[in-house]
Amino acid sequence: MKKVLLIAILSFAVISCGNNKGQDKENGGESGTISIDGSSTVYPITEAVAEEFRSEKPEVNVTIGVSGTGGGFQKFGRGEINISDASRPIKAEEAAVAKENNINYVELEVAYDGLAVVINPENDWATSFTVEELKKIWEPAAQGTIKKWNQINPAWPNEEIHLFGPGVASGTFDYFTEAIVGKSGSSRGDFTASEDDNVLVQGVAGDKYGLGFFGLAYFEANKDKLALASVDGGNGPVKPSTETVKNGTYTPLSRPLYIYVNSSSLNNPDVVDFVRFYLEEAGELAKDVGYIAMTKEEYAVQMEKFNKFVAENK
Repeated sequence: MKKVLLIAILSFAVISCGNNKGQDKENGGESGTISIDGSSTVYPITEAVAEEFRSEKPEVNVTIGVSGTGGGFQKFGRGEINISDASRPIKAEEAAVAKENNINYVELEVAYDGLAVVINPENDWATSFTVEELKKIWEPAAQGTIKKWNQINPAWPNEEIHLFGPGVASGTFDYFTEAIVGKSGSSRGDFTASEDDNVLVQGVAGDKYGLGFFGLAYFEANKDKLALASVDGGNGPVKPSTETVKNGTYTPLSRPLYIYVNSSSLNNPDVVDFVRFYLEEAGELAKDVGYIAMTKEEYAVQMEKFNKFVAENK
């Protein structure tokens, strides 16, 4: 009888623990765990913040995936992650999925970034592009038609252009196509695409006739292998830099970077602590990894926005 009673008690304990664990996940994940996914562009700053956070709270397991902004929003909308890294604002259809799943969220700006148009260091002809030239290269109509450099400018070589760019799930891809082509996601498809910016770096670095684009921070980390092209948005050629991105002269390829936090995660105190830590440290850490920090006042506005979100949803 005692043996049967002991088994029953143990069984109940296991079931109870399992149920509590499920409830924890429904309420934003288990305490001690923070799950993040999304933009490869935002990853370096989020990882830098996470590394500092881990040194202060080593008991908290912060995991960061890189599935692109679109991939992160898919997981975020299904309630699979606490925080989504994003290099563009959430789209209406992504927000609709989150709403269907009863997920409320807050959008927080964490830094600024410029998109770098990069060429091989041996390229001494196409050191500057107008927006119209970039559009002519990347628009859907260019596929199978615009194949050589001299089709863009007769003075350029009669050699094939080899294109490298982020995959379609990337917020960088969405932003570039909207700014250059005029419609988000509108692009030729015959280019080497990857969600891993390091693949793009290696592609252009190893090809004299290569041309690509990705976040400025990745150029800064690889400037010994690549050259940076200027972009003329209508007021003359400008190269992206901390100054030109921040003062708005590098147009139209400068943008804010975001994290999104869902309301169910607020029941996990580690998530709340992490986001506050992120907003406190992002300015200094953004500069360390090649991004452009916002002002102290701008970070204070984001902190106030998050604290209000916490107060309204806890």
